[in-house]
Amino acid sequence: MILKRDEGAGVADARLVLPFETRSRSRFKARLEQGEEVGVILGRGQILRGGDRLLAEDGRIVEIAAAPETVSTAHAGNADLLARGAYHLGNRHVPLQIGPLWLRYSHDHVLDDMLRGLGFRLTVEEQPFEPEPGAYHAQGGGHHHHHGAGHAHEH
Repeated sequence: MILKRDEGAGVADARLVLPFETRSRSRFKARLEQGEEVGVILGRGQILRGGDRLLAEDGRIVEIAAAPETVSTAHAGNADLLARGAYHLGNRHVPLQIGPLWLRYSHDHVLDDMLRGLGFRLTVEEQPFEPEPGAYHAQGGGHHHHHGAGHAHEH
């Protein structure tokens, strides 16, 4: 069964629970909670979010759920520290979920150590991961990553 994006309303007939890495791909195979294998086809650059709906060829509506995955949650004591941490992670192009005085990213011990050094309190946990879509996605367009001459990354 092939699933495509659906903006309509209605009660979902099935659920597809996926980690962020899978939800950020445009074509993939997966299994519904009921066990049925499905193929998903999205437009290039589209990301599925928890609560999104897909329409099956047979008319069924499939709701997307963000799967719990291993993430690091960095708790800041104040807004200045939160901004510094977001800056350093963004500079490394890390997909990032932002909450009230916390940052969440796919677990990485090197990033954990960096943020601890800045003064964050870290927890490694299993949580659904819903990172920010980014400026290009927020405007409704695909991700176009351009660097002008002379722009270098030091990773």
